[in-house]
Amino acid sequence: MDLDLKVVSKEVNEILWRNHQTLSVAESCTAGRIASVITAVPGSSQYFKGGVVAYANEVKINLLGVDAQVIEEKTPVCEEVAVQMAQGARKTFDTDYAVSVTGFAGPGGHDSGKNSVLVGTIWIAVASSTNVKTVMLEEDNGRDKNLASATSTAMHLLLDLLKEELGGSEEA
Repeated sequence: MDLDLKVVSKEVNEILWRNHQTLSVAESCTAGRIASVITAVPGSSQYFKGGVVAYANEVKINLLGVDAQVIEEKTPVCEEVAVQMAQGARKTFDTDYAVSVTGFAGPGGHDSGKNSVLVGTIWIAVASSTNVKTVMLEEDNGRDKNLASATSTAMHLLLDLLKEELGGSEEA
């Protein structure tokens, strides 16, 4: 894990721990990388309840409550699916906050005719009970860099939401 992710993870840890808030994740293309970054910080067991790697659409639908019609109409890689995954993780794990990621990291993409999704398209969502923030990444730098970028972006988006709702860490 690079230094930036360590710093962000530590700050997320401090904010959640200090405010007695909980966190969960729902990851598709990142396959547990975000959970790994979160749990690399000592003390994460105080606020991190768990996560789900939802590669298959049926897992997104059945476990996280993603609307099958949205997947059918817009593909699994869209803002709505990312938002529903985050909200579903909050509900499934009964947490205050959740992070979700869905995308095509490469090298192959999704082609369903009119709803083609390019490699490197990744949607990230973070959610609380009152707020949802999303970001779309659209650059293909190869699978490893795409996944690293998604993980970093997700952690920064989470930190931004936590600072907005709970304030920064005491050291900041």
